Amino acid sequence: MPTSPIPYRGFPLRRPTRPPFLLPADPESAELYGPVFGQTDVSALDSDLTRHHSGSGTPIGERITVTGRLLDNRGRPIPHQLLELWQANAAGRYAHQGDQHDAPLDPHFTGAGRTLTDADGRWTFTTIKPGPYPLGTPDHAWRAAHLHFSLFGRAFTQRLVTQMYFEGDPLLAHDSVLHAAPDAEARHRLTATYTPTPPLPGCPTSLTYHWNIVLGGPSPTVAPA
Repeated sequence: MPTSPIPYRGFPLRRPTRPPFLLPADPESAELYGPVFGQTDVSALDSDLTRHHSGSGTPIGERITVTGRLLDNRGRPIPHQLLELWQANAAGRYAHQGDQHDAPLDPHFTGAGRTLTDADGRWTFTTIKPGPYPLGTPDHAWRAAHLHFSLFGRAFTQRLVTQMYFEGDPLLAHDSVLHAAPDAEARHRLTATYTPTPPLPGCPTSLTYHWNIVLGGPSPTVAPA
């Protein structure tokens, strides 16, 4: 149970009410849980959300690069694994019909990307820093800026969905979804750190954030509700 006094102000239906169960291990059921961000092989363009869109315009907002490693419970790299990312735009709005926030949409930003980890478990996304947005609750709660990550294991039915936050965000102390993580250390592991390093190749004008994803062990990257 969360130790924070902040009440959960997300959408109650997002929290499971029943225990998990194993899905049948047959190819037909596995296909129902495949990636949603592309039907073709993963390419280098898929991980750059500032270029992965239709048209020739440039997305609006602060360009960032998020990089890290995918590790197992012993700190060993997990290579060649599929990561998907989705997010709100710089104004805090998702390019999805279900988002009715009155912030503007960006016609040059889809807010979705994907990549594969390399042989050392490393991954990189270039994107636009997302904006916060209101939850629409009676107490006027807001979500801190965050990125959604989906990780697939050896099959599409082996999936972890989690969120990444940004250090220094003043809304971190008030985000009830983040505080659904069990303790301060778990919340810290969900927060990316700014890394003042030389720009990565192909990303000369973006700020770099570092965030490792650890699966299992004593210090896992937990998935808050």
